[in-house]
Amino acid sequence: MNPSASRRLVIAIDGPAGAGKSTIAKQVSRELGYTYVDTGAMYRAVGVLAREQGLALHDAARLGALAGGLRFAFPWRGEELGTEVDGRDLTAAVRAPNAGMDASTVSKVGAVRTALMEVQRRMAAEGGVVMEGRDIGTVVAPDAELKVFLTASARVRGNRRYKQMIERGQEADLEAVIADIQARDLQDTTREIAPLRPAEDAVVLDSSQLGVERVRTTILRLAAARLGPPVD
Repeated sequence: MNPSASRRLVIAIDGPAGAGKSTIAKQVSRELGYTYVDTGAMYRAVGVLAREQGLALHDAARLGALAGGLRFAFPWRGEELGTEVDGRDLTAAVRAPNAGMDASTVSKVGAVRTALMEVQRRMAAEGGVVMEGRDIGTVVAPDAELKVFLTASARVRGNRRYKQMIERGQEADLEAVIADIQARDLQDTTREIAPLRPAEDAVVLDSSQLGVERVRTTILRLAAARLGPPVD
């Protein structure tokens, strides 16, 4: 697929934890030659660094100051995408099980969301980006040309997360992982600031029923339709 050289889209992929957003966003960004922006990893990084620095996860002033001073990069390392913050590799740290709940906690802090939103909007300003998270299409980039809300049942998502953890050599209990997914869903959908929900103009895809390849090709087809025919 060769997108028009004259215009590059902002593609927003939202959805709950474990729905496959990262996998799909990475594949779509590589296929289109776009920049991948993992907004979830940004919030995870804030949580990780706050813990390291002994900051309370409800301390709005200090958390906002921390988030506002961070520089993010998401470099490809072969087939894997890393997360770097201020030049430091936090790829493993932001994927640790407790980092997800901490991310959900700090994401409720308005000062953190404001700081990271500014970073994310600057990254999206030139187009040619695939951004995935919880509120890209509703808050961060409401004018994105293509919005996708990717979901799946809690059990399907829990099974996926469990397998990932086992493959990484982490100890895991399937039912506990599913329970954690459900707790995260409740926290994300009921928070006062930017609760998790599909944008009104989002295309909703249920990956419980669709395989990764089907989701990927569907999004690429939607992107092609948004771009229209190539401009000479």
